[in-house]
Amino acid sequence: MLRPTYKNYWDIPGGYLELGETPREAARREVREELGLDIELGALLCVDWAPHPDEGNKILFVFDGGILTQTQIGQIQFCDGEIAEFRFVALDDLDNITIPRLARRLRATHQARTAGRPEYLENGTRPS
Repeated sequence: MLRPTYKNYWDIPGGYLELGETPREAARREVREELGLDIELGALLCVDWAPHPDEGNKILFVFDGGILTQTQIGQIQFCDGEIAEFRFVALDDLDNITIPRLARRLRATHQARTAGRPEYLENGTRPS
């Protein structure tokens, strides 16, 4: 998890697409910009429709970033001034540091990775 300098909650690496960029390319770029790591991304883990009262509806993609080696963890650097710190967070602690819809999304993403299939979510929840 990352603590952005411009938000009052912890988040995951991410951002908006640039012109001509795919969601996967954007995710890889954001990891590089925010953490200084150039890693190959694995499978799509979830797609989440996320309504926002100020910014409108968003479609969010979460890709598998794999398991970082100790060397990669040691190479993390905040390149763009947007990130103050990072930490690894247990699923049970998500509610203490981030917003509810992101906590729901991350739990569903963990389940998707474990099950080996992507999840479709609406506002962080699997629709019934």
